[in-house]
Amino acid sequence: METGAVGVPLREIGLVLVVAAAVAFLSTGVVRHVMVRYGKLAEIRDRDVHTIPKPRLGGLAMFSAFLVAVTLADKLPALTRGFKPVTPEMDAVVWAGFAIVVVGILDDLYELDALTKLIGQIAGAILMSLLGLSWTLLYVPFGGGTTVLLDQVQSTVLTTVFTVTLMNAMNFVDGLDGLAAGLGMIAGLAILAFSLTVLHDQGGTVSAYPPAIISAALVGMCLGFLPHNFEPSRIFMGDSGSMLIGLLLAAAATSASGKINMSLYGAADIVAVISPIIVVFAAVFVPLLDLVLAVIRRVSKGRSPFSADKMHLHHRLLGMGHTHRKVVLVLYMWVCVVAFGAVGFTVFPPVFAMVLLVLGLCIAAVLTAAPQIARLRRAQSLSTPR
Repeated sequence: METGAVGVPLREIGLVLVVAAAVAFLSTGVVRHVMVRYGKLAEIRDRDVHTIPKPRLGGLAMFSAFLVAVTLADKLPALTRGFKPVTPEMDAVVWAGFAIVVVGILDDLYELDALTKLIGQIAGAILMSLLGLSWTLLYVPFGGGTTVLLDQVQSTVLTTVFTVTLMNAMNFVDGLDGLAAGLGMIAGLAILAFSLTVLHDQGGTVSAYPPAIISAALVGMCLGFLPHNFEPSRIFMGDSGSMLIGLLLAAAATSASGKINMSLYGAADIVAVISPIIVVFAAVFVPLLDLVLAVIRRVSKGRSPFSADKMHLHHRLLGMGHTHRKVVLVLYMWVCVVAFGAVGFTVFPPVFAMVLLVLGLCIAAVLTAAPQIARLRRAQSLSTPR
């Protein structure tokens, strides 16, 4: 076995990522061909940006890629510590993923109502928790800080709420070609980078293997799907894909964050110790922000939080004057800045990491406002006497 550093099986993790990407790319073409041949094309809805019917069900190809990648990882001696009998987490995420993809396929084909889909999401999240992938420790920073050991009920409830939230966040943000796949890939990369850092710093700790494997497979399946889905797309991932991405992000995040006893560390170490949670929430910040704003917006108007509208972040950026493709790139940029800015605090000195984060935020803000800045300059030039 070769490793890039002590306890870090870089070659094997890279192989898992590459295989997931290759299988996703090839299987997506197969799924698209079958869907087009049998006329299973998505109807155009009022909230949709696209104007040409296209097949959904890209999530089926993505899950196929995930399964192949995980099966490969299980056969690699360097990664066996991420599987049974050492830990049940990989089995838990595979079976939960299967349940979620089945719900997503039914929704993609037959348009399930919001309540039925929510019940399916909850069932998949509970299944993952009961099979062994769940939060077991919760750090409470008040009163000097303490770590609470969660019982089975508390663990299942917290894991379910967290997982269902991320699934709906990714579902909500899936409104433009390449958006959800790209955001999932970037968020997965951030969690993967953090997991590899933990593997390096702690000499191959067992707890960091599952999130590294899950994240690598997630990044690969999104990377392989993107050539088919980036604007102009030829196939959509559908709810089967967006909910799967949310589930895998939740699984990797839970595995990376839910088992560290932070009360064992001193106050000086607290930033480093809570970095898993910071990285996880930074990685999914944009989808979560979109979800929270959508729920507040809809509930304040007396509507269901699951009712559709055209006020998501990507709709607002389109309204500012960005093109379809630029909206996707702008959101990619924000996720990169926030997610990798958080990872930076685990790798670089705090002052240097903060400088990089502030610089990235400033650049992202300027590029986001670019259409309005250009519009103001044109207005000033027209109003200036010649």
